[in-house]
Amino acid sequence: MTTLLHLDASARRQSFSREVGDAVAAGWRASHPAGTYVHRDLGRNPVPQIGEAWTELCDHVLAHGITDPARYRTAVRTSAQEAAWAVVEPLLSELIAADVVLIATPMYNYSVPASLKAWIDQVTFPRMSLAGRRFVVAYARGGAYGPGTPRHPYDHQERYLRDFFAGHFAVPEEAMTFLGTELVNALTDPALAARRGEHGASRAAALEAARTTGGSL
Repeated sequence: MTTLLHLDASARRQSFSREVGDAVAAGWRASHPAGTYVHRDLGRNPVPQIGEAWTELCDHVLAHGITDPARYRTAVRTSAQEAAWAVVEPLLSELIAADVVLIATPMYNYSVPASLKAWIDQVTFPRMSLAGRRFVVAYARGGAYGPGTPRHPYDHQERYLRDFFAGHFAVPEEAMTFLGTELVNALTDPALAARRGEHGASRAAALEAARTTGGSL
């Protein structure tokens, strides 16, 4: 049985990143009717920031060379660390159990939302390889940040996530898929109003790619 972990990071209940992510998830669920679908809404139910107890747990795991996730619990030595582990454990369990990780996220201030960064900080607790899993990022951006655009150098969303997946979890480039909607602000910013058609085309292409991608995972 295959498992999809679907994370939403938008602060909005209705958003373009959620729309694209939902299209990926719908395609996947149609292709895997017996699969396990796990949804975590980081935007509406954010995980806490890491604290000192988390760092103590991480230091203990690293110092003692603990590499088996099933043994991370043995690092707990204080009540504060117990509380920190109570946050980490379900997040890690969901991530490790997933065959596909779908992250639906907007771009906030050229990067990822704090809600997604908090989740990332929590699950970087171990050093482990997630090679063999697929990672799909369904994004939305207020402007245009694709290759060749003037703002491409300011894209610290896709580049950051690619570096994180590869650098911390050893996910190969071919196991990552990025798709999404650009120029969302053309709907509200008068300075971008002339580019609403480009946004519409970007949205339509993203939804088509999302359905196709979801069905092929």
